[in-house]
Amino acid sequence: MSAAMENQPSNLDSLLRSAFWIAGPTASGKSQLALKLAERMGCEIISVDSMQVYRGMDVGTAKPSVDERSRIPHHMLDLAEIHESYDVAKFRRQALLEAEKVQQRGRRIIFCGGTGFYFQALIHGVGNGPPSDPNIRNALEIMPVQDLFSELKEKDPLTVKSIDPHNKRRLVRALEVVRITGASFTSFKTDWKRSELVDASRFWVLEHSSSSLRNRIDERVEAMMKSGWIQETQRLIDSGLKGNSTASQAIGYRQIIEHLEGKTSRDTMIQWIKTKTWQFAKRQRTWFRHQIKNRPVNMEADRPENLLNELLKT
Repeated sequence: MSAAMENQPSNLDSLLRSAFWIAGPTASGKSQLALKLAERMGCEIISVDSMQVYRGMDVGTAKPSVDERSRIPHHMLDLAEIHESYDVAKFRRQALLEAEKVQQRGRRIIFCGGTGFYFQALIHGVGNGPPSDPNIRNALEIMPVQDLFSELKEKDPLTVKSIDPHNKRRLVRALEVVRITGASFTSFKTDWKRSELVDASRFWVLEHSSSSLRNRIDERVEAMMKSGWIQETQRLIDSGLKGNSTASQAIGYRQIIEHLEGKTSRDTMIQWIKTKTWQFAKRQRTWFRHQIKNRPVNMEADRPENLLNELLKT
């Protein structure tokens, strides 16, 4: 039995079946809807966000505030220092164990976030791929993302269809597995039938019109700037942000780093963050529409109160 299987809850199937899931693109209103649902239904929230696991990455990841965390317990936040690596296998193991504890307390679970790969891992598992090879990984880390994508397309055309061509972290891991084993990265995936345990009516994907979502993104970026995002990034740089190849590439932080290095003006930096965030949101929207069975929620037409009443009946 693999280490991943040994560390997962014994009641995993019932845990997945009973949970609520709120997903969608950045700035779609996931956190606020999850809070309302949690307060109505006695839930605790488990964050499904690959950047909120890092301490100090608060403003730029829209991490729940101290007040929000005092209202409802939140889990899977602030787990790693900025200079530490944190991967999907570790996330899955810790998130499911936290979920089991929530269930044992007699509370219900809401998985909430926008990292599709992490949602996929929670439901399907992360497979039994080989451990990382430092030499291969270091060689891949310094390659441009376009070259990584081209090599993966050539060597593993099946996997490349399911990976965002701009997601360097996933491209590196997929190519690392291919180089080590000579086999497709997809061949190491497991437990795909488990998706049948997640009721699509409980897996909500929040949607907005393109114009509405883009406006929400622009407004949020401006609000984050006023909340000290640049100052936060400088503190993180001082703590080792640039040495973390994942966190330093996060949208917004990367553009702020370039600004602090004198490569761009403040106005150019802000516009780049808005543009890159919008491009990312479109990829998130496409991913959730096609990768996981879900109940689309039109946030411009569906009243939150009606949505909550709908879930109370399930």
